[in-house]
Amino acid sequence: MTSLKWNQVNSWRLSRNHLLERADSDQLLEVAGRICGLHAQLMSAAELSLWARVEGISPADIKSAIWRKRQLVKTWAMRGTLHLISAIDFPLYVAALSLHAHYRRDSWLKYHGITLDELGQIIEGVRVTLNDSGMMREQLAEAIAKRARNPKFAELLNSGWGTLLKPAAFQGHLCFGPSQGQKITFVRPDKWIGAWKDIDPQEALKEILRRYLSAYGPATTGDFARWWGLQPPAAKRFFKSLGDEVEEVEVEGWKAWALASLIKQISHHKASGSVRLLPHFDPYVLGAPRSCGRIIPEAHRDRIFRPSAWISPVVLVDGRMEGVWNYEKKRSQVVVKIEMFAPPAATVKRSIEREAKRLGEFFEMKVCVDY
Repeated sequence: MTSLKWNQVNSWRLSRNHLLERADSDQLLEVAGRICGLHAQLMSAAELSLWARVEGISPADIKSAIWRKRQLVKTWAMRGTLHLISAIDFPLYVAALSLHAHYRRDSWLKYHGITLDELGQIIEGVRVTLNDSGMMREQLAEAIAKRARNPKFAELLNSGWGTLLKPAAFQGHLCFGPSQGQKITFVRPDKWIGAWKDIDPQEALKEILRRYLSAYGPATTGDFARWWGLQPPAAKRFFKSLGDEVEEVEVEGWKAWALASLIKQISHHKASGSVRLLPHFDPYVLGAPRSCGRIIPEAHRDRIFRPSAWISPVVLVDGRMEGVWNYEKKRSQVVVKIEMFAPPAATVKRSIEREAKRLGEFFEMKVCVDY
């Protein structure tokens, strides 16, 4: 079994996440693909995840990639949460997401007050109703209810957080379109970004596992299960299906799996000194193994992973989460509040202030740093 050091693993992960050196602005889509999409429950957080990794971009550039150029697709993906996925990778993710079957269980159907047949009517209603013109949720709900001659569909589809629409998204029939004022809209993906060739779902999830390990490995089967939204036994089966492509490694007593082709590359890395301000729900934080205190300090875990699945912005130092932060826009300036878990070294403090200055440039505002 290959033995690795944490400074090697952390530095390699940072390089794969473009958190050692920012990518050029024309690599925005490549970055989004390499880190397996961007968590987009908060669109501002998704924008800052790209800001942390890509040089010289603006919020307008990101919005243009989503809504004008249609190069990034907003949809429900991993763990049933909103993500921005590269349009090129969208068919791969849809194929893998189509393996989700939890919504076909009797307990899930009973909880939501529908039958399996009615769920099928909703999914088919989404498929035949949507096109590339944004349709508001209320409009979609009414259209599906009218088509199925079932008035209760309108009430069900307008309530909650869109849970009953997620199965259609997992099958590639729905993604988000441009908002109309404060109202979200939905479009049909193959009309929005163009048709694609279907991919075998099992092979798709195996490829996503490879990509996950390429960005966040070494990782345990439990880490991948949590990240994707799988039951642990199913995650173990997918790791096993990769055969000799994966190899178990030991990182200072912690055992996990890595792509065999990348182990030598990992071993050549060393401590980097990188400091980054990562936003809420950053992919690096979501992809990191939570069972290891060398990345996420045990004593401060609850300050990062908050109640109701809320993920705090973190101060990342050499791949370790060493503090949390936040920002507030006040008139002509943005105030960045830093809360380190321990007093930072002078070099770290200077790096934090440089990152905060970059943040101000991103917002086109003056910046004030408060410890």
